[in-house]
Amino acid sequence: MSFGSFNHHRQPEAMSDINVTPMVDVMLVLLVIFIISAPMFTSAVKLELPHAQAPTSQQAPATVTLAIDAHGRTYWNNELVGQLALEAKLAEAAKLSPQPELALRADKDTRYEVVAQVMATAQTRGLTKLGFVTDPKQGSK
Repeated sequence: MSFGSFNHHRQPEAMSDINVTPMVDVMLVLLVIFIISAPMFTSAVKLELPHAQAPTSQQAPATVTLAIDAHGRTYWNNELVGQLALEAKLAEAAKLSPQPELALRADKDTRYEVVAQVMATAQTRGLTKLGFVTDPKQGSK
């Protein structure tokens, strides 16, 4: 299949160029439309906002350390707690403003199921900030 004209007398060989004029025309029209419409998107309503003096809150959220040992025991700030006590403490912490950040430390031999249960309990009690604490990897010798 060759690209060419229907008049074989004027151009007997196949046409090897692609006509890009229609594409350039469309691009120029789009460019003009964007140039004209750009100022409409950048204009904003001019407002003079009122000034108010309010003390800024510099209170940083507390950090609670949840540790889980290899046997699945849970520690709240290095204090051994049971499942019911943990749920109560998480519910209390969720009511604080600002909410404390939970730093979850788990032994490398801890079952994932225990870690997932603690995370799910924290989420159902309303806590949203949870981080994992790890030891930095030591360089190989």
